[in-house]
Amino acid sequence: MTAMVDHSLKDTNQFVGSSTAMKQTSILWLSGWSVPNTVFDRFHAYLPEFNHITVDYSKADLPEEMLELAESAAKASESPLLIAGWSLGALLALRLASKGYANGLMLLGGTARFTRSKEEKSRGWSDAYMRQMIRNLQNDRNEVEAKFRQIMFTDAEREAGLPVRLPSLGSWSTSALIAGLQLLRNEECLSLLSQMACPALIIHGTEDKVCPYGAAEELMSLMPSAKLLTLTGCGHAPFIGREAGIAGELRRWWHEQ
Repeated sequence: MTAMVDHSLKDTNQFVGSSTAMKQTSILWLSGWSVPNTVFDRFHAYLPEFNHITVDYSKADLPEEMLELAESAAKASESPLLIAGWSLGALLALRLASKGYANGLMLLGGTARFTRSKEEKSRGWSDAYMRQMIRNLQNDRNEVEAKFRQIMFTDAEREAGLPVRLPSLGSWSTSALIAGLQLLRNEECLSLLSQMACPALIIHGTEDKVCPYGAAEELMSLMPSAKLLTLTGCGHAPFIGREAGIAGELRRWWHEQ
């Protein structure tokens, strides 16, 4: 069984509006690279007291368009907004929070900066590898997507059949795949973290090979109001097959706020 370690919440007093009832809250779901937003459908079922909003950037032509789509959805919300981002979506969520759109964040397998130097390989990928992925997309996009999905999961997770729970390959346009990789290459939110007063629930697997666990520890150390839930032995999709448990953790955490 996956072990979940609850690290201490550093500061909950900075969050204004803590009396907000859950039924008044919307969750904006932002998916990871190459994966459609239907990956969050199970969460919708397990969290019926929230209003759920999804963003489809699977046909975006530019990184800026992805940011605009996410920001438009956040602006349109008339209720308190909890932004839940996975991987690429976590970067978008952090950017939205820096602009004041979020009352709270849930970051799944996330990072504040994806591309890293050789000295920081415990926190991300090299830019050279990202450029190679972009070149390979031009030749065989299915192979690139399939390879990426392989490294998202641990051997144990693959043996348990978790990869088949992901939506089918091929839902993103090639231009959107490239735009997403460009966003991952260039988006930088590290310098913004210390100014984010909204509470953040960080959920990260210790065996994440896409956004290494060091990225979660970095988020925890730099965000004023962060709580880190560590999923021992989990890979880059820590919520797949664990939606019920994580929904419960989210509900309890948000109620505390």
